[in-house]
Amino acid sequence: MPDTDLTPPEAARWAARAGLRLPADRHAAVAATADHIHCVVSILRELDFGETAPAAAYRAEQEAHDATV
Repeated sequence: MPDTDLTPPEAARWAARAGLRLPADRHAAVAATADHIHCVVSILRELDFGETAPAAAYRAEQEAHDATV
């Protein structure tokens, strides 16, 4: 998605491409929601996770055990 805001007509076009029926009164709300999601994701992309292990490697039970020792 480009850095420019998604317009309501573009939201309708993308919905149609995805095979979704989007009523005309929802175009603006969907565009605003998509812009918000894009903003949040772009912030997350800027984070440097460095040596952070993938979530699948996290073991909560081990962390709880280590905290009590």
